[in-house]
Order: sequence, then structure tokens, then C-alpha cells
Amino acid sequence: MKRSFDDIIESIKEGLSTYDYFVDFKKVFSIVEHIELKLNTLNYLIGKDNFDEAFKVLLEEHPNIITVIPVLLAVRENNIQVLDEVMKSYNFNYYDPNVNYIEFIRKTGLIDLFYDKRIKNLVDYVTGVEVGLDTNSRKNRSGKMMSQIVLKNLKDIPSIDILEEANTSKIYKEFGVDISNTLKDTKSNKRFDFVIKDKMGHIYLIETNYYGTSGSKLNETSRSYAKLAKDIKEIDNVSFVWITDGKGWLSTKKNLEEAYNDIEHLYTLYDLEHKVLHKLFNT
Repeated sequence: MKRSFDDIIESIKEGLSTYDYFVDFKKVFSIVEHIELKLNTLNYLIGKDNFDEAFKVLLEEHPNIITVIPVLLAVRENNIQVLDEVMKSYNFNYYDPNVNYIEFIRKTGLIDLFYDKRIKNLVDYVTGVEVGLDTNSRKNRSGKMMSQIVLKNLKDIPSIDILEEANTSKIYKEFGVDISNTLKDTKSNKRFDFVIKDKMGHIYLIETNYYGTSGSKLNETSRSYAKLAKDIKEIDNVSFVWITDGKGWLSTKKNLEEAYNDIEHLYTLYDLEHKVLHKLFNT
């Protein structure tokens, strides 16, 4: 029996964290190691009173140090445009003698990093920068963890066949079910996170996601999945399953409730913990 929407909301989890959710230190250290020599070269400039002259000399001998300037500002892009009365472009992909790099360093305030001697080593400083930048990846890590949890549950269920990241052509090739005509109005080459074939030959198309924060994406997702569920209902022996969670839904309950009314199989992590998929695929 389908749980009430109030029960769905009450079961939403506030967080989805494993120990490696917070920072991917292996990734951070790998990035820093790749540019460590250039950063150590730039250490020469820390505390120099005659910074402009010292920078010019250093740049002449080691022009490739220019490529690590953006990361000192926690920026990934190497082509940077700045509005300064007119739009100015700064190329950090390689040394360009026509670019006024000293102007950029001074006007962004990066000069203070070298003058004030508040840091002693740019390698340590950039390690901290990379830790901060890596926290932006937590949203992606939550999504991956959600998929891993669902996959673990699926692998515990006997007598089912599992496809991961399957588009319509893969579903047809592996399970002999053609859904391409019904889904022709969805985005091209639509991929489902998981596709299940149970022991009775019924096909389940599964989408999973986790939203730790609210936003327009939740509205877009809930509406598109509601339409998807309606379309899939027209296909014999095929069902749509949506597994979602995250406190982002707590501030956008209306969107989720509208989808809940149209999607027969809408579940949260609570449902997985209570073996809902085991029951669904063995009925």
C-alpha cells in the first residue's frame, strides 16, 4: 500500500553523509602535487618589497608560473575577464607578454598575499584553497551516494536483472523492450539510473536523486518525472520508479506532492530501509 504524502515528508532525511563526503583529500592532494613546483617557485616572491621587479625577473626565467595565478584566487578558469571601465581580458593559459599581469595581481588584492607575509608557503595555502573548492562537489557526492545506496539495495534482491545507466537502445538490446517511441518527446538519448527486470519479466525504470538544498531544479525534476510516469503507464509491462530524498524537498513540498499524486512508485530512503524494493520486485 502506498504511504501517505505526510509520511513521505516525515521520512525525509536531513543529510546524507559518509566519512568521505566532506572533502576528497586524495583529489585535493593530487591537484596540489601537479602544480607544486610552480607554487614553490612563486614562494620566492613572498615578502619582496620590490615585488614588481622581482615578479618580472621570475616570469622571464619561469614563464609557466603564470598558469597558477588564478588558483590563488580560488578560480578554476584560466581566461579571466574583468570589468575595469572597459572589459579587460587576462590569459593565464600561458605567458602572454601583452598581458599586464602585475596590474591584475595588484587590482585583485592578490598582492597583499605576498606583501603581508601572512602566509609562509603557497603550497600550504593552495591546499586550503583546494579544500574549499572541493566542498562545492558535495552536491555531486550526495547524488553518487544516493545511487550507491540504491544499487546496494538492488543487489540484495534475488531473481532480478539490473542495468545501470541504461538508455532506450540498451534496454531494447538487453531486455527486448522498445520504449523509444513512447519517450520520443523526452530529451534525446534519455538514460535511466537503473532498469530492473523482475522474475515475471516486468520492467522497472528507476531514477534516483538527492537534494540537500532547495531551488528551481526540484520543480523542474518533479514535473518532468510526473510526465515521464504518465507516459510510461502507456507501455505494457513497464513501470516508472522514482527514489528521492533530501531536506531540499521540505521547502518545496508542493512540487513533490504534485508528483506524488501522479507517480505510483515514489519512494525515499526510508522505504529502501524497509525493503520496499524487495516487496515490489517479488510480488
